[in-house]
Order: sequence, then structure tokens, then C-alpha cells
Amino acid sequence: MIQAFSAFQKKNLSVKRALLSVFDKTGIAELGTFLHEHGVELISTGGTSKVLEDAGLPVTSVDSLTGFPEMMDGRVKTLHPAVHGALLSRPNVEADMASLSELGYAPIELLVVNLYPFSETVAESSGFETCIENIDIGGPAMLRAGAKNIDHVCVLTSSDQYSAFMQEFKEQDATVRYKYRLRMAQHAFQHTSIYDTAVAMYLSKEIKSGFPDVLNLQLPKFAPLRYGENPHQAAAVYGNQGDIIEVLHGKQLSYNNLLDVDAALNLFRDFQHDEPTCAIIKHTLPCGVSTRASLKEAWEAAFATDTISPFGGIVLVNQPLDAETAQAIDTIFTEIIIARAFSEAALELLSQKANRRLVKIKNFSATESRYAYRSIFGGMLCQQPDAVATDTRNFQVVTHKTPTDQQMADMLFAWKVVKRVNSNAIVFGRDQQTLGIGSGQPSRLDSSEFAIAKAAKFGHDLKGAAVASDAFFPFRDGIDASAKAGAGCIIQPGGSIRDQEVIDAANEHGICMIFTGRRHFKH
Repeated sequence: MIQAFSAFQKKNLSVKRALLSVFDKTGIAELGTFLHEHGVELISTGGTSKVLEDAGLPVTSVDSLTGFPEMMDGRVKTLHPAVHGALLSRPNVEADMASLSELGYAPIELLVVNLYPFSETVAESSGFETCIENIDIGGPAMLRAGAKNIDHVCVLTSSDQYSAFMQEFKEQDATVRYKYRLRMAQHAFQHTSIYDTAVAMYLSKEIKSGFPDVLNLQLPKFAPLRYGENPHQAAAVYGNQGDIIEVLHGKQLSYNNLLDVDAALNLFRDFQHDEPTCAIIKHTLPCGVSTRASLKEAWEAAFATDTISPFGGIVLVNQPLDAETAQAIDTIFTEIIIARAFSEAALELLSQKANRRLVKIKNFSATESRYAYRSIFGGMLCQQPDAVATDTRNFQVVTHKTPTDQQMADMLFAWKVVKRVNSNAIVFGRDQQTLGIGSGQPSRLDSSEFAIAKAAKFGHDLKGAAVASDAFFPFRDGIDASAKAGAGCIIQPGGSIRDQEVIDAANEHGICMIFTGRRHFKH
């Protein structure tokens, strides 16, 4: 019995009747014409039926099939045994065919359905009632029924599939292979799964329920990648990257490129409304950041932070990139340049290097996410993104000495940069320019010493510089090292059991210090 059923599974499927019910009418008349020319009976609903009839095609309406008219402005039209029995029936099961025959129904071998545009309606910021009204009921029910009955039904869910289906149909002498039906069934269940997840996530946001009990990440494949972090690792990228950025020149972004672009966009978030700013990223870490009166000056100051690391790195600017700045950047090899836009002259100049990617930020608001995810053993970590802009309301001056306006500006600049540096993170900055960056060291003192050494290596005087620390100083040694290097002010979260010891150290050195009350760990 099982062997006989398995053999039936692999047979090509002849299509005698097709049900077409689509919201997106693209290409449906052409598909209907193709099916009619191959002797397939067309069954349809409402607006789809009208499109087919206008194309001169004979159509059997669903209500004539069911014997019931559409109800409630089309809310109920396909939820009927004449439809679902026809989609779920198995011609090799005698009882199924007897049930259909008794009621005067017949099998449907091809189902063409796409759904109400729920996600698009939400994206348009439509009201709650409108969004709810665009939750499809009958469509997913039919898709699930047809996709379940893989042996006897082929399901199409997108106009993008019509051309391949027609090619399959012609090549297989008006039949459809099991392998093709299996692939289309998988697409159908994936389609309804994404749809249901979108509805659930929307309702979760509406009721502000916090973190979901079950984490459903339904992301379409954006592109396959040549490999992952290393050539022996296969990889792909999922999501809506094409809505956020556009590669204007150069090869496809690699796995590591995408990580670097993500790091750059996260830093851009905190500087997008500032004066002309340039940031240089290497292996997801900022190695130079500066804000100046012009982009060219910002580039020169950012590059001066560390004149070695930027080679082969990523350059980000928060303004449209002009030709003069592009010419300055072009003096070294950069892997990627990211900007809001590129002038024609800048694009022409920078496109001369084939191995360089030029990336335009199309829609930065699309990068905003309710959650941030990281994969770990056995699952995922989920948290709110650290996307809070600098908020000085909770800042507290804890030393005898208070900061000048210039010192406050320098500390705020360094504070925004340190947020994007891996912990333990220390940033020295002055006059809206990074001077030394220490990241990822086992101790905060190590990071301080590393940042000081980097500054010395590239000839930066740290006298009067602001120091930003992503987390509290657990001991006074970090304060002592910063003061010895010439620092004039320090900004840090505070919260250590030795805070008073740290404050006393700052007072001894005659420098001012601010506690922000907010930590910016980045592991």
C-alpha cells in the first residue's frame, strides 16, 4: 500500500481545472490565456474573474461552483467544500472521489493565489482597522490545502512564478513534475508563514507586549554570498538590505563587507544630523572619526587619527560626497565608501578602481529595528538595540572642576564614538576628532594604555583631550593613566563600588569628570 502510494507521488500531474484568485493581477491574464489554450478549465473569484473575462476567456465563477454568493463584501467566498474538497481530494483514494462525486464536485489540480497586501498596508502607516481588514483568510486556507496535497495539486503564489510554470508545463507535455510541485508547495508554506508572522508581529507592537514568547525570524533571502567570514564557510544574506543601501559601483558585498557596512551605519545613526562627519571603519571598528566644517577636512582629521589602519578600510560620510573630498580619499585604497549620495564627478573618479565598492544610503530609517539579535549555542539572544541618542539630562558632574563648553563638546563627541567601539572601549578625542582608540582589551587599563600608545604613534598630543569610557572605571589606574597622558576631562557611566576612589583620583589630577548613568558595552 505504502509502496503504491509512493509510486503515485512521483507521477507527473495533468491539469484539467485551475482556480485563480489573486490580489496582485500582474500577469494573470497571460497565465489564464496560456491555460485556456491548453484546455484547462478556469475557475475564479471577483476581481480576478473580471480580468480574465475582459481578456476574452471563459471563466467559471466560484459562487456558481459553490452555489452560494460571496458574502460580507467578499470576506467569505472560497471557504466552502466545493473549493477545499476539490483541493484536498486524492484521485487514488476511492472514498475521496466518491465524496466529491456525491456532491457534484471535481478535483482542482492548479491553484494560483496571492494574498491581501498586509505588510504593505502596515508600511504605509495605515490605521489599525485598515491593517486588520487586510488580513487574508481564504487565501492562506486555500494555499495550505493545495500545498498539503502535493501529489495532486500544484500551487503558485507569485506572478514571478508564472513564466517558469508555463515553461515547465510545455516541456512536460501539459503536465507538472512532482519535483516542481514540491518546490512550489515549499514556497506556499513559506509564503503563509511569513504572512502570519507579519500579522503576529504587528499585533505584538500594537499591544506593546515586549519580547515575544516565540521568536519567529521570517526574512527573505536577499542574496547568496560567495562565502562567509572565511572561504570554507558557505553563507547567504537575508532581509531588506536593498531597501536600505544601493551598491553604485563594484562587486557584490561580501559577508565581511556587510558586517563592516552594518558597523558604519550604526555609527552613522549617531552622527547623521551633525556637521560634516567622516568615519573610517576597519574590521567593524572605528579607527578614525572627525566632524569639521567641510567633508574634506573631516576626512583629513579622521585619517590623521591612524594613518595605517584605513588602508583597505571602509569610509563613511554623513553628507553627499563631493569631488574634492573624493579626490582626497582616493589617495589611498579603500574597500568601500558609503555616503548619502555621490556627485557625478565623485562617482566618475571613484569608479575608476574596479575593486572598490561605492554604497549609497537609500533609506536609513529602514535600518531601525525593534530588536537586535545575535546567534549563540542552541538559539538566539534578543535585546533592544543600543540606539539611544546622547541624552545629557542624566549627566552628572562628579568632580570639583566643571567642564567648559569646549570640553563638554569634546566629551559628547567621544561618547558617541565609544558607543561603537568594542568593550573594553576607550576613546581620546579633542576638537571633534579622535586621537586614540583602545578596544577589546581584557582590562580597561589595557585599553587606556593602548589608546595612549596609538595616539603617540601617530603624533597626537593628548593635552586637554576628552576621554570616553564605555563602562565604569573599576580602579583609579585608568584615571591615572589618562591624566598622565594629558587628558583634561573624562566621561564615563559610573556605577562602580570604587566610584569615590575614581572621583578622588580625578580631583587630585585637576580634571573634570562626568557620570552619564548609561553604559555602552559592545561585545
